[in-house]
Amino acid sequence: MARILAIDYGKKRTGIAVTDPLQIIANGLTTVDTKDVLFYIKQYVTENEVETIVVGLPRQMNGEYSETFRYITAFVNRLKKELPSMEIVYFDERFTSKMAHQSIIAGGVKKSERRNNKGLVDMVSAAIILQSYMESRK
Repeated sequence: MARILAIDYGKKRTGIAVTDPLQIIANGLTTVDTKDVLFYIKQYVTENEVETIVVGLPRQMNGEYSETFRYITAFVNRLKKELPSMEIVYFDERFTSKMAHQSIIAGGVKKSERRNNKGLVDMVSAAIILQSYMESRK
């Protein structure tokens, strides 16, 4: 079985999470500068068997797309061009940043580390998106 990769795309940083090969557990993988994320993903799928890429779909509370949606669609279009045989799906990412903050605090990460490692929230958000996606398929 191949892995599933999830992306929490942001203007500055992008969080990435991945499943284990059996698709049981979602783990935060890394945070990448958004300008480098396409290169990183292409390299990752070359070195690892990935069957699906899940991209967080930013929606507002009323269901409308948020302002960042246009950046994400442009990125996904480039991703589809670069990886034409890869399944790429959107998945609702509402509340993931808030959930990520709460998880990080509950995990005992100190305030100073949270302040110094802003990418941690992005990576944890990607893991939450991935876990939610996997649960929705059951």
